[in-house]
Amino acid sequence: MVTNENWQLFVHNKRHNHKIAVYSHSHAQSARLTEEQLQQIEQFRKSHVPPRNILRFFSKTRRWFSQKICNVVAKIKRNQMQGRNTVEEVLRLSAEKGYTVFHVNREDSNVCNDIVVAHPISIAMITTWPYVLIMDTTYKTNK
Repeated sequence: MVTNENWQLFVHNKRHNHKIAVYSHSHAQSARLTEEQLQQIEQFRKSHVPPRNILRFFSKTRRWFSQKICNVVAKIKRNQMQGRNTVEEVLRLSAEKGYTVFHVNREDSNVCNDIVVAHPISIAMITTWPYVLIMDTTYKTNK
């Protein structure tokens, strides 16, 4: 015991600064997802299941699981992008799915200023009725 005029320090065990955890789920090693769970999450992502529904599927587990699922989904997305940034991935997927894509880069750098992505049906509609145009540019602006 070390004593000062205002403080007292008791050292019960020099190796730990906290009580030993009783529940194993608080340890990182035992809290890892199993290979089977990782495969299930990957299958859900391939089927475009949102993370909240994946979490419902695993609802019997503890609350730390929601962050684990979000981390695994983010890792799967990063692997699928193969080093591309978000804008490059949007352009690639749009072209792959048959969308018409226009983008304008700044002249002095490789920064993308404008992107227009149009579905083939939208292109057909604008050619049929060229005098009326309704455009929604507010989708997920907070993201």
